[in-house]
Amino acid sequence: MRIPFFKQVSWYLVFALFLISIVPKAEAGISPSEMVSTVIDRAHDMERVQKAIESKMIRERLGKLGFTEDEIASRLGRLTDQQVHQLALNLDSLKVAGDDGLGVIVLLLVIAILVVILLQVTGHKVIVK
Repeated sequence: MRIPFFKQVSWYLVFALFLISIVPKAEAGISPSEMVSTVIDRAHDMERVQKAIESKMIRERLGKLGFTEDEIASRLGRLTDQQVHQLALNLDSLKVAGDDGLGVIVLLLVIAILVVILLQVTGHKVIVK
């Protein structure tokens, strides 16, 4: 007598899960309080790119790659407004000199300190023979 009841409940659960799975997912986000300008200002973006290129390290690196100042200027002139804008946006994320590894060293020191504190708190001793 219990088996038909479980059968009805299981079919109800299958139907309910099916209905839940077909409901579209709703996503929400924060809308900006001011209007976002979609106008691309080529002069402003070119100014940012020129400032980056004028730095000593970038100039030396481009020179080592075989680019002269005239070649750099001509290639920048051939870029579209969208490409210049994308380059100007990505300038902040560039690491010219690379990663010096300081973050890795600090992380390893923090882990070592945490291990020592954990060993002290638990009363364990490490004996090296």
